[in-house]
Amino acid sequence: MSPSYWEIESWLTDVDFCVVGSGITGLSCALELRKSHPGAKILILERGILPAGASTRNAGFACFGSLTEILDDLQSHTEDEIVSLVSNRFTGIRMLRQRLGDQAIDFRQYGGYEVFREADKEVQEHALEAMDRINRMLQPVFGRPAFEIRPGEFGMAGIQPDAVCNPLEGQLHTGRMMQALLGKAREADICLLNGVEVTGFEDLGDQVGIRTSAFEFEAANLLLATNGFAGLQTGLDLQPARGQVLITEPVPGLALRGSFHLDRGYFYFRNVGDRVLLGGGRHLDKPGETTTDLGQTPGIQQALEDLLHKVILPGQAVRVAHRWSGIMGVGARKKPILRKLSPRVSCGVRLGGMGVAIGSQVGADLAALATT
Repeated sequence: MSPSYWEIESWLTDVDFCVVGSGITGLSCALELRKSHPGAKILILERGILPAGASTRNAGFACFGSLTEILDDLQSHTEDEIVSLVSNRFTGIRMLRQRLGDQAIDFRQYGGYEVFREADKEVQEHALEAMDRINRMLQPVFGRPAFEIRPGEFGMAGIQPDAVCNPLEGQLHTGRMMQALLGKAREADICLLNGVEVTGFEDLGDQVGIRTSAFEFEAANLLLATNGFAGLQTGLDLQPARGQVLITEPVPGLALRGSFHLDRGYFYFRNVGDRVLLGGGRHLDKPGETTTDLGQTPGIQQALEDLLHKVILPGQAVRVAHRWSGIMGVGARKKPILRKLSPRVSCGVRLGGMGVAIGSQVGADLAALATT
């Protein structure tokens, strides 16, 4: 496509900040840039019709990390690093709620639960033995014990009677959250172009040359907020990780309320009204799920359905209404990558499956990084 004079003049000339990616991180970054640079021309480029990674495709968990996930992370991170990670998640959820309001995102603090299969009794015992130590470690973050034991009375089969609960965790409506963020961007006079994929860029010293699937132009600053899709363009320690998800038809009398983790968080499920949303299973085929392909695979879909019908809603005839997948960004470390790739090119990527929790903070940090 050759852009017209009008298009060049109106959209592609004198761009102060070009943000790539219109997910939680990209939109939050642009909104922070507008606060600090009220007269700047801010352009967001998004390759999809909607954010093409995970921001409109996640499970809507407002969570901070399950007990077994934190214990696993302590094998490769220090206690101070874990406290920092959890603190950033807690702060990020608060930022998101303050920016958009609980009603706009349908935030519901039903609590987050970790449940254990009957076959995982030793895993549960190890977690419960460590719970007081983890609570003391995270006391500065929450100002109260993060985890407590609650009866697992959820009508599930093959599950240990006790669950580990973080009562501060909640859930939200992913679509309404993104609609609210997009509305804030429009109100802030931030331009968003969909269907435009950035294929390359070069820091030219005084500007950044940007190549896209539709046109080429220059901007004073380029900010990459493409999470799991950023690895090929940046060469950073970052791999895509697909998460497959399904949601049921409404289930009459559904007793399930809350956000649930199983198998160290590799499976996750929650209620959406009277529906059950269920996702995960990446650990069953990590090589196959290290992909940017937004598809589903029979093996993982079958594992999700088995979990739904045999464990979550045993003996109930429930139909699947929709299936989809999203792309996360992961790496050897849980800490996001916030880095200047050159004087005029910055990135905020590798959110480790915690985009809802930390996307707002990473976006704010990326905006600050790009202007220093």
